[in-house]
Amino acid sequence: MASVDLSPVSIRRAPVRRSGQLLAGLVLYGVSMAMLSRSHMGLFPWDVLTDGLNKRTGLSFGVITAIVAVFVMLLWIPLRQRPGIGTISNIVVISIAVDVVRAILPDQRLLVWQIVLLAGGIALNAVATAVYVGARLGPGPRDGLMTGLAARTGWSIRLVRTGIEVIVLGAGWLLGGTVGIGTVLYALAVGPLTQLLLPLVTWRSAEVPRARTLEAQS
Repeated sequence: MASVDLSPVSIRRAPVRRSGQLLAGLVLYGVSMAMLSRSHMGLFPWDVLTDGLNKRTGLSFGVITAIVAVFVMLLWIPLRQRPGIGTISNIVVISIAVDVVRAILPDQRLLVWQIVLLAGGIALNAVATAVYVGARLGPGPRDGLMTGLAARTGWSIRLVRTGIEVIVLGAGWLLGGTVGIGTVLYALAVGPLTQLLLPLVTWRSAEVPRARTLEAQS
């Protein structure tokens, strides 16, 4: 049973390495969102919600992503989560990255390319989540909710992440968001994949007490 400390640590410790890891993870996260949206085989559960709100408001994908992120941060209050530079960067960088990549990446109609974008987008999203959360500069709003609930309940990240995704998916579907095979695969796969990758990319310092540990339960 592996233990991963995800509590935020001051950026003064290894600032260059961790800032680069944070930025890379956030950009890749936005890229993964754009990839799945252009596959037309379903959206990430959070993006189903974004898509539903987009259809009702006409705001861009990135703008709605940022608005939802700010709202989710309010849910941190009872969990006593501490925001960090990574939290604000998450809102800004991902929102910009997804709009930029969606403007460049064309829609795919050939099945082979749709599958490539689907599988690649899901895998890349898990990598991106582990990379930027592992920088320990403060999780993004959505992943702060995930890690906060895991810490407070003792449940595994896999279980908490999957549960959140299913709830968000239902809300997005009720708003008219697009649901497909990619949505189902993402909701089932991203939790286990993120849990598997976190120990490999999480920044550690022997000088920092491991005061808060999340148990990655099998």
